[in-house]
Amino acid sequence: MHILVSCFCKFFMILMSVCVPCRFSNMIPNGCLIFEDESFLDSTVAKMNALRKSGQFCDVRLQVCGHELMAHRAVLACCSPYLFEIFNSDGEPRGISHVKFDDLNPEAVEILLNYAYTAQLKAGKELVQDVYSAAKRLKMERVKQTCGDYLLSKMDCQSAISYRNFASLMGDGRLLCKIDGYIQEHLVEISEQDDFLKLPRLKLEVMLEDNLNLPSNDKLFSKVIRWVQHCLLENGELLERLMEEVSMRASLGPLTCFHCPLVLQKKPLRENFQKQGSISSYGSLSPGSSSQLCKPEWKCIASEKTNSNTYLCLAVLNGVLSVIFLHERGSPLSSPSSTPSLPKSLSFEVQQEGPEGKLCIPMHYARSGLGTAELNGRLVAAGGYNREECLRTVECYDPKWDRWTFLSPMRTPRARFQMAVLMGQLYVMGGSNGHSDELSCGETYNPQADEWTQVPELRTNRCNAGVCALDGKLYVVGGSDPCGQKGLKNCDAFDPVTKTWTSCGPLNIRRHQAAVCELNGLLYVIGGAESWNCLNSVECYSPESNTWTLVSPMNVARRGAGVAVHQGKLFVVGGFDGSHALNCVEVYDPARNEWKMLGSMTSARSNAGVAVLGGVIYAVGGFDGNDFLNSMETYDPEINEWSPCMRATVTTTE
Repeated sequence: MHILVSCFCKFFMILMSVCVPCRFSNMIPNGCLIFEDESFLDSTVAKMNALRKSGQFCDVRLQVCGHELMAHRAVLACCSPYLFEIFNSDGEPRGISHVKFDDLNPEAVEILLNYAYTAQLKAGKELVQDVYSAAKRLKMERVKQTCGDYLLSKMDCQSAISYRNFASLMGDGRLLCKIDGYIQEHLVEISEQDDFLKLPRLKLEVMLEDNLNLPSNDKLFSKVIRWVQHCLLENGELLERLMEEVSMRASLGPLTCFHCPLVLQKKPLRENFQKQGSISSYGSLSPGSSSQLCKPEWKCIASEKTNSNTYLCLAVLNGVLSVIFLHERGSPLSSPSSTPSLPKSLSFEVQQEGPEGKLCIPMHYARSGLGTAELNGRLVAAGGYNREECLRTVECYDPKWDRWTFLSPMRTPRARFQMAVLMGQLYVMGGSNGHSDELSCGETYNPQADEWTQVPELRTNRCNAGVCALDGKLYVVGGSDPCGQKGLKNCDAFDPVTKTWTSCGPLNIRRHQAAVCELNGLLYVIGGAESWNCLNSVECYSPESNTWTLVSPMNVARRGAGVAVHQGKLFVVGGFDGSHALNCVEVYDPARNEWKMLGSMTSARSNAGVAVLGGVIYAVGGFDGNDFLNSMETYDPEINEWSPCMRATVTTTE
């Protein structure tokens, strides 16, 4: 037997020297052989992973949310300290081990198993957070850090809030620190995003005594946070109750000139507290409460003075990511739930024009993501958001009198929607109220009765959809999916006579925040975004063939642009290119199927309203990259220039 083994060993060494690439080290004095097989490791791990996938020689079974994954105990114990502790426990029975996970993604765990066997981590971007969560649970620190670095490399203003919520949920201090640094640099841009608008908020009005000034941002919001803590700790308030108070006066510490009425809506608070995994009673800090043991976070992440009398702060209050708005006394507080006590009417007396060339007065409220339309020679601006909240107020501008007046407010606060005129009435559909998922409700405005009434709901919740009237029907085109991350191909038509919705041919490209208008009996959808990548493509819909056809693309990819029809051409105004709010304008000639750049606006405007009054194109409101706007400007095609809005010359009669 010994001779056979010896012969086999000699034969094996000869075979290896012929078939396997090898490397011999220098001979050492005692004559030992040292051999290194460079291909052995790669070949072995690949075979072991194949054995795992086929279930051969496996001695551990992972049950992940109803899915069963087989593996080898020794391999997993080497990669996961968490599993090592389980396998090494005294009470572990012999045979196949069973480990159950009810809160991990099976795809993410499979990715980690592949990594354990091959040292290669391959995960689609949509799975990175799930892989991070699984790696944290299994105590695979290097994988967790790699996933965190990947998220940081992909973070932008759109994703910053969701990434911070994720990092907070994971308790990753390193990741939180880097995300907070990004938020501090980009707070103004982040404050325009949907995730920011859905956060719970405190609205404070600061009343200053004579000859007193507000302190710096950091000191100011430190006092605000200490005041909130005082209300909870000293007065035994619950954070939920504090935020639900409609009117409350309190002193912010030793600076007695601060008295702050708080306003916060109830429904979004409950939703956000629940989503962020808060403790029962929403963070009671009364003596002996359990929250004292877990020491929830209190901090100001970033703050910004947005104009002369308004401050914005993103803070963590008792572990809950929240927004604080602070106004100096005298600045109006807009509330979508109240009707402005200002005159409202669609009937105006024609009065003698003032001096020609005077600037138009701005809207009462700054608005972005608003709905605009021309109705009876006047410009109607409805809803939108102003960093603090979505509005239900509606304003009407008469160029003859250069005056904004209020109409009846909409029934529902909404932003990121479009408005159209059909059979002499205004229609709004979908959008977002800033606190919940996209809306499916719609309403119509009767100018004679000055009132809004509901219309049948959309079949799906829809935000950032285009709305346009064509051939006696109302069309709703594209929009965001229920998660707000993808564009839709859906197109639906509403018949105001039968009050029913029907489906139309789908778009060729998913898109939301697209501009939509009617020209020459056709429907055009322009630009927008497929996910968050801006588009320059344009599609044209024929109601006869019920199909969409791609036409010549724009020169500039943009979402959130406004569109107007003037002199048989389409004018696309402003928008957002993925990095900046735009002031550039281009025009489409359907006869030539070509686009041409025009003179730029005086202000960059994304999500602005655009309408044509008396042959003049008006752009109103929007976001310029720093501020929410209430200003207007007009376009003069004769000189190809935009200018701050000027009064039109009119002829008056007695």
